[in-house]
Amino acid sequence: MQKTIDELEAKREQARMGGGQKRIDAQHKKGRLTARERLTVLLDEGSFEELDMFVEHNCTDFGMADNKVPGDGVVTGSGTINGRLTYVFAQDFTVFGGSLSERHAEKICKIMDAAMKVGAPVIGLNDSGGARIQEGVASLGGYAEVFQRNVLASGVVPQLSLIMGPCAGGAVYSPAMTDFIFMVEDTSYMFVTGPDVVKTVTNEEVTQEELGGAITHTQKSGVADAAFENDIDALLATREFFSYLPSSNRHEVPEVPTDDPWDRLEDSLDSVIPPNANQPYDMHEVIRKVADEGRFFELQPKHAANIIVGFCRIEGKTVGVVANQPMVLAGVLDINSSKKAARFVRFCDAFEIPILTFVDVPGFLPGVGQEHNGIIKHGAKLLFAYAEATVPKITVITRKAYGGAYDVMASKHLRGDLNYAWPTAEIAVMGAKGAVEIIFRKDADDPEKIAAKTREYEDRFANPFVAASKGFIDEVIMPHSTRKRVALGLRKLRDKQLENPWKKHDNIPL
Repeated sequence: MQKTIDELEAKREQARMGGGQKRIDAQHKKGRLTARERLTVLLDEGSFEELDMFVEHNCTDFGMADNKVPGDGVVTGSGTINGRLTYVFAQDFTVFGGSLSERHAEKICKIMDAAMKVGAPVIGLNDSGGARIQEGVASLGGYAEVFQRNVLASGVVPQLSLIMGPCAGGAVYSPAMTDFIFMVEDTSYMFVTGPDVVKTVTNEEVTQEELGGAITHTQKSGVADAAFENDIDALLATREFFSYLPSSNRHEVPEVPTDDPWDRLEDSLDSVIPPNANQPYDMHEVIRKVADEGRFFELQPKHAANIIVGFCRIEGKTVGVVANQPMVLAGVLDINSSKKAARFVRFCDAFEIPILTFVDVPGFLPGVGQEHNGIIKHGAKLLFAYAEATVPKITVITRKAYGGAYDVMASKHLRGDLNYAWPTAEIAVMGAKGAVEIIFRKDADDPEKIAAKTREYEDRFANPFVAASKGFIDEVIMPHSTRKRVALGLRKLRDKQLENPWKKHDNIPL
């Protein structure tokens, strides 16, 4: 018996060492933790239970039969974050460069299947050179098996991807189908084809970082949701972010105790809107003064910054926030902001997370580039997402709500449950100046008459009362009472029941 136990411990130690001390040291020199070190930071102390530690690949070509490492380049299992169950996999770059083999993929698929059975999130730590070339099509089949489970798990359990090293070729499509992607600056990258192939095919010279680094994907492409300075920061942020997410579509949103009074009045909000309608203000201030203890976890803060998305809590419970940002492009909706917000709204709806929308939108961004690149269909994504959503929806119009953008931003007409407006709200087809220039086009040469008509239009429409008189606004509220109104509204809507007509699935304008 003792001999067997000794053999077991030796096998375990071999698995824990991955590709050996030399490769572990090389990983550390790059500023990266090993797979097991990452799981130690991510999960509660002592909670990780590993599965398939002794799995080995089944490849016999190219001398691989004599080159086997227990675990086969990925650490899989389950653990807890703040006491809540999650399933995890961490690719081990020290073993075959973290490359995915058939058995490697089977390990990932096993924990994904288990997560869907019990209703627990899946967190993947990606650090891989891609498909294991020695296995050929078998490794490609392994990727496809993972992709299939990403699709089946979508909307069932939250899926988070942390890109903590290379992620190239077909490997990028699994993270792309998960709900959120976090990256590490300077040490992680994602791209379908690398710099060498790009140079060969298009004659463009570009570095890995420029092509698919964390800055590229969090600012330009919008592929990733956040970038962090190092592995530790990314993993600790994931722990915090995890606290906002329900375990599955069968579970309620988590609740975190708070001492912040639900009926707290915030007098400073009464003066947040500038006297000049064209002067910007920071919508982050509004969000943080309404949220519990001013805490707000923003996603994609540097991509399409004219719209803000993220999670806060009201009375300890998670709420998804979507808000126009007047500080960037005056808060207009464009292609990127529409896509960014639409995906977020659909995530919230899939997991029964209430949506709080702050509106200050002058319309959709005009321009040939926007039209030729499909603003009509992309803008319709956000409209579709809000109209489809059956979760509690509370909307607060702080200032401008013009034209079709008023409709799109969770209006009463898209089954908004509670639609509030501040006294500073302006709900109209367009701004007064533009409207008057169209209505009184024949008087364009009479500046005094145009000015008078502009003032008349402002007096008539640059307020929330016309919309309120038609029932499109439920109440005109004082800004300082916004938190109290939102908290009360969420209480009322907690048992809301609303179902869309039966269908196999919808056909969102992709």
